[in-house]
Amino acid sequence: MNYQDDELIIRSITDDDLPKLWELIYKEESPEWKKWDAPYFEHKHVPYEEFLSNKKKYVDQDSRWAIEVNGMVIGIVSYYWEHKPSNWLEMGIGIYDPKFWSGGYGTRALRLWISHLFHTMPLVRVGYTTWSGNERMIKAGEKLGMTMEARLRKCRYYNGEYYDSIRMGLLREEWESTVGKPQKKITLS
Repeated sequence: MNYQDDELIIRSITDDDLPKLWELIYKEESPEWKKWDAPYFEHKHVPYEEFLSNKKKYVDQDSRWAIEVNGMVIGIVSYYWEHKPSNWLEMGIGIYDPKFWSGGYGTRALRLWISHLFHTMPLVRVGYTTWSGNERMIKAGEKLGMTMEARLRKCRYYNGEYYDSIRMGLLREEWESTVGKPQKKITLS
């Protein structure tokens, strides 16, 4: 199954996507995207062969899909269970190519991902955690109608400065009553 918004598609990851994902995520020691995506956690270069040995974490997984723009993979959307018995799911997004930052691609990909998650699972809420240094991620959540549910002050330390941990969330009824109604046609295929 794919979800599409004009030239942007989210879809299951295939074997063919692995070289590009490795290049975007693990090829470099200090990729540019890591300065914004939880930079307080260590990032390590992973050799391609080692990445391929863990391909089952990526290929055909319900919890991790590719973001594609005009036929090119630029990132991933994902989710994990904070507490599965109560359907507490947290999601994430990584747009690794800086050319696609600040162009609305993240918000559009998250809109499709949230639609998919609510469409395919009995969720009451979706959410994510970011840090106060990633203002683009906070703005994307606000555009999607998310509420800042928690602000844990000065618990993320990066480059000699403390930042807040931010938790954003959205209830199904909020999504269905306002934001979840697409501004333009979303295609399922």
